[in-house]
Amino acid sequence: MKKIMNDPSSILDEMLDGIAFAYDNLVERLPESNVIHRKTSHNKKVALVSGGGSGHEPAHAGFVGQGMLSAAVCGEVFTSPTPDQILTGIKASDEGQGVFLIIKNYSGDIMNFDMAKELAEMEDIAVDFVVVDDDIAVKDSTYTAGKRGIAGTVFVHKILGAAADEGFSLKEIKQLADQLIPAIKSLGVALGAATVPEVGKPGFELAEDEIEFGVGIHGEPGYRREKIKPSKELAKEMIKKLKDEFQWEKGEKYALLVNGMGATPLMEQFIFMNDVKELLIKEGLELPFKKVGDYMTSIDMQGLSLTLVKLEDDKWLDYLNAPVKTIAW
Repeated sequence: MKKIMNDPSSILDEMLDGIAFAYDNLVERLPESNVIHRKTSHNKKVALVSGGGSGHEPAHAGFVGQGMLSAAVCGEVFTSPTPDQILTGIKASDEGQGVFLIIKNYSGDIMNFDMAKELAEMEDIAVDFVVVDDDIAVKDSTYTAGKRGIAGTVFVHKILGAAADEGFSLKEIKQLADQLIPAIKSLGVALGAATVPEVGKPGFELAEDEIEFGVGIHGEPGYRREKIKPSKELAKEMIKKLKDEFQWEKGEKYALLVNGMGATPLMEQFIFMNDVKELLIKEGLELPFKKVGDYMTSIDMQGLSLTLVKLEDDKWLDYLNAPVKTIAW
């Protein structure tokens, strides 16, 4: 294992200090916590708080700032943050209109965010939440009951963040979130595994000429391994799966994200995006919003994921295009 680090046990602490120093115009690290909090005010509007295990950077701290998250609560690598850390993020973010939690569908995250919600409500802070489960690869997986939450979470941050800026109430944010979640679907493919620093070896093994469809962002098993294929063939496989889920029709509008998993060069991501574009245009879909890059990674995993959002409301497109001040959007 070769990594730019000091002591594996201090990675989270040193990373958070580095984020807070590098972007001190946008965010701060709350004292004695693993919470990255935005410096810009929401002016008495609903606050959004997300988070989870580290190793997925820029998620979630990279999306803290005006127009997206009020705070990101960071756990150890691939480990949920504790309820007391989440409560710290909630209390620091609340501006009197309530706090909305965006939680990826992992058992530890759901349990700890729910406990923090109950603690916050005991202190008279109104809290609601949504669980993101956009990964269509498998129904149940390691650490989850039901589908996993992956890169589609970033679109949830963006759309709900814009709605909060517009002045939506906590109840209205919840209603929007419940409409949005079923419209977001993602699927990934891995060429190589991530190495957790404190473990020191890859989380799984793929032969030099193997890939695995549907691997999770913590290295959870996917649905099929096979020999590596050209980008066009990968795109065909993934779009077929997404089409089966969406049952789309010509003329429908979608937002599109090609997301790198941490060790896939942008060159390869853009090639894959070009192949996706050709296939989706043949399907007769309109693609008014596109994005390519590393948004929800898995440390140093080789691979990428494809996310589509069915734009059921034209306002969602406005929210995706709304300006923000964050590190990573």
